[in-house]
Amino acid sequence: MLRAKNLTKRFADVEAVSSLDLTVESGETVCLLGANGAGKTTTVNLFLGFLRPDEGTAEVCGVASAEDPRAARREIAYIAENVALYPSLTGLENLELFDRMARGRRQLDFAAILLEHGLTIEQAHRPVAGYSKGMRQKVGLAIAAIRAAKVLLLDEPMSGLDPGAAREFTHSLLAQRSAGRAILMTTHDIFRAKDVATRIGIMRAGRLVEMLDAADVDARDIERIYLRHMQDEREASDATN
Repeated sequence: MLRAKNLTKRFADVEAVSSLDLTVESGETVCLLGANGAGKTTTVNLFLGFLRPDEGTAEVCGVASAEDPRAARREIAYIAENVALYPSLTGLENLELFDRMARGRRQLDFAAILLEHGLTIEQAHRPVAGYSKGMRQKVGLAIAAIRAAKVLLLDEPMSGLDPGAAREFTHSLLAQRSAGRAILMTTHDIFRAKDVATRIGIMRAGRLVEMLDAADVDARDIERIYLRHMQDEREASDATN
């Protein structure tokens, strides 16, 4: 579903993403861990076609995002750290509007869809301006579900969520994976990455330096490996200064 081949993106003299090789198949969730500036968000933007690679390709369902971004995005549902919704509209009205823009007017039980993603009926009929971040993320997942996208791209979607909201979001992501979607998520949260991922990649200075099978490690193992790579980065930086 998602495939990066020798994917490289430079900004001036900095390689934000360097020679990345990565695949995410149907029914798989890959979480990318890394410090700020590690290249995680740049990778997502390359798959979305918002950036053109300097070398290599980012493919979505066999389509090179840089060559045909519209075709690639048709297969993608994207959830950012802060989901962009229309604040004066209710959650229900937002869901109906996004579906109409993507598919035309359809007779769907939009309220039931929001219920499935964790909102109450009362919340669904409230303006989004008064939503918590967790509620907004639930609407984002509902929008992704009705689009029937084959791929989910998520950039720090659980940043700032309280533990209860993060747990509910995790359950929703597991349901999306069970539905056969390919999911690529960036995060700083090692413990949630363990909960949702089938594989966990660690990025450092634009490079994918390790890929772990989530079934083979616990959260403490991931933390230890992650901190070792961050220490290696600090030592390399000190050596060049």
